[in-house]
Amino acid sequence: DGTTRDGPPCPPATDFVLHISEQWPAADEDGDGMVPRGHACMRNLQPPHPGDPGGGGGPRTVVGDCVYALDGGKVRETACDGSGPRRPEFKVTKAVDARSECPASTVLYVRLGGASPVGCAVPV
Repeated sequence: DGTTRDGPPCPPATDFVLHISEQWPAADEDGDGMVPRGHACMRNLQPPHPGDPGGGGGPRTVVGDCVYALDGGKVRETACDGSGPRRPEFKVTKAVDARSECPASTVLYVRLGGASPVGCAVPV
């Protein structure tokens, strides 16, 4: 129940997030007049799993994911094997606490969140 900010983040292997809202009051599961709101962390029953490292999707960027640059210093995830709509430009190779802990080969820093919030990325 609640918003994604209220609870723990989805596990790294999540393929997509299903948002639950009050748009369908007929779906009142227990008759209390309330429909739960929140989110569900979903995993495809069979491959492909875009939430896996390098898979090109999922709600979180993790070590092993590839990204491409956008204007304004932002990045978007894409499949490392090049099967996505955009070719990968960088691969996140390490997660650290601060930029200064990234290897010298790092050319891009990616915000990951979590215990080690800085992703160190190298060109692919």
